[in-house]
Parts: sequence; C-alpha cells; structure tokens
Amino acid sequence: MTAPSTKEGVKDVEVEKEDQMRINLFARKNARLLDIREKITEKEKELQNLEDASDELMMGDSDIPVPYQVGETFIHVKEEEAQEIMEKAKERLQEELTKLKTSSETIEGVMTHLKVQLYSKFGDNINLEAE
Repeated sequence: MTAPSTKEGVKDVEVEKEDQMRINLFARKNARLLDIREKITEKEKELQNLEDASDELMMGDSDIPVPYQVGETFIHVKEEEAQEIMEKAKERLQEELTKLKTSSETIEGVMTHLKVQLYSKFGDNINLEAE
C-alpha cells in the first residue's frame, strides 16, 4: 500500500484545542463585525435622511406647522421644534455611529492578532479572508 498523497508544499499540522478555540473566536468576531458594518450602513443612511429633511425644512415656510413622524403617526409641530428634534436625533445617531465604529476597530484588532497566530501555525492550510 502506498501512503496517501498530499499536495506539494502542504504540510499536515495538528489542530489543537487552543487552535480550534482561536478559529472559533475568529469566526464569532467576524460575524459580529459583519453585523456592526451593516448597522453602520443603516445608521449612516438614517443620518443622511435626517440631513436631507433638515435641509428641506430650512427652505420651507416657517409659519406652517410641519408634520413630524413619531412611530406610525404624524404630529404637527412648529418648524423650530422640528429642527430641534432633528438636531437631537442627529446627535444621537452620531454618538451611535462613533460607538459602532469604535467596536468595529476593536474587533478588527482582535481579528488581526488571531490571523497572525493562526497563519503562523497553519500557513496556507487555513483561509481567514472574507470571500
């Protein structure tokens, strides 16, 4: 009988428990990072919508009450009140975006560290890049 053939340049490396834990941690962090990036995209779109609405409001007539959506209903508020509400909403979104981006950077740092560890041991035998 002959020994099973292996690809040229590929070496068999035993996956230890610690390695598997690192791989699993990387997978969890990657999934979390994808979720955070999706939330960042949503928040940026919401912020852009508020910016557009604020610009439109500035061009309007200040004497006419403005409909402002709260949940599924609309209430009529003065233009100044609508501007204040939108400014507070923009500030809140900016804070949320800052937190999400900070979380994203932290996760990317952990993932980079894990990549270094795993690629140093497994080389080309492991693929940790997004497809």
